[in-house]
Amino acid sequence: MSLKRIAYSSGEPAGIGPDIALYLVQQLVQQQWPCELVILGNKQLLQDRAQQLGLVVSCEDYEPSRPPQLWPPGTLLVAEHELAAPVRAGQLEPANSHYVLDLLRHAGEGCMRGEFDAVMTGPVHKGVINDAGIVFSGHTEFFAQLSNTRQVVMMLATEGLRVALVTTHLPLSKVPAAITQPLIESVTEIVASELSLRFQCQRPKLLMCGLNPHAGEQGHLGLEEIEHIAPALRTLQARGIDVSGPWPADTVFQPHYLETADAVIAMYHDQGLPVLKYRGFGNAVNITLGLPFVRTSVDHGTALDKAGTGTIDIGSACYALETALTMVTE
Repeated sequence: MSLKRIAYSSGEPAGIGPDIALYLVQQLVQQQWPCELVILGNKQLLQDRAQQLGLVVSCEDYEPSRPPQLWPPGTLLVAEHELAAPVRAGQLEPANSHYVLDLLRHAGEGCMRGEFDAVMTGPVHKGVINDAGIVFSGHTEFFAQLSNTRQVVMMLATEGLRVALVTTHLPLSKVPAAITQPLIESVTEIVASELSLRFQCQRPKLLMCGLNPHAGEQGHLGLEEIEHIAPALRTLQARGIDVSGPWPADTVFQPHYLETADAVIAMYHDQGLPVLKYRGFGNAVNITLGLPFVRTSVDHGTALDKAGTGTIDIGSACYALETALTMVTE
């Protein structure tokens, strides 16, 4: 297996993103991950956080022209980015929001020009970025805009369960109007295509949720299933995609249904993700489908209260890195 170069965007500097980088590099050789992990971040911040955590690390400057290589445990290969203000673990600073977005831009652009094989992102804090006067709704939307990709899909995965979303970071009041037949069709086609291409699923089997309780109860509890979801299902099935539904969301997440399915398609964020996170929180990965490059992420937030404490669990980060490697090597 050839050595891959994976970029890690270390995210909100006051959160646990830098801590994740420090713990990950301790395990690269032990876990036998065939990759060079490039930490996009600030060297001084990483060294300060390592000291706070009682970790011994060494830093190397990242050189894009140098072929990927395996580094000794505890070696941070850092692509340097300047902070706008000093960082204190657990204390948000809006002035550093542009730094966070610069990391993401470097990661995405580096993937598109072939410098990186994939990007794994650490957690960011949407609130402080918006407080800095920058409109930002999430990684998914940022990378879509950066890469000029018309349609992307947010999918979370853990052992035995994948959940893809028709709508992502929308207020619940706006979800029904956003559920349209063209959107359902394009999301489902991307999911089927990416599962086949990136995960080696032969003719993926998909289960689609309804929007309303009991999937609308034949129109008595809502018409979205009749007017948008069912027509989309018929069109997708006619195109050869193995998708069924609309299933009531309180029924479909049962072993009887999931054991033969490759993914569940949920209509909105909090319809599918609470189930997945209950099943696999701390050992799940967020994947953006439809981009011209591979992007994975941890399944949790910045955990400001844990930054610099040495009490974090990097299970999700390990799963995100392993998933990125699977997606670029299969």
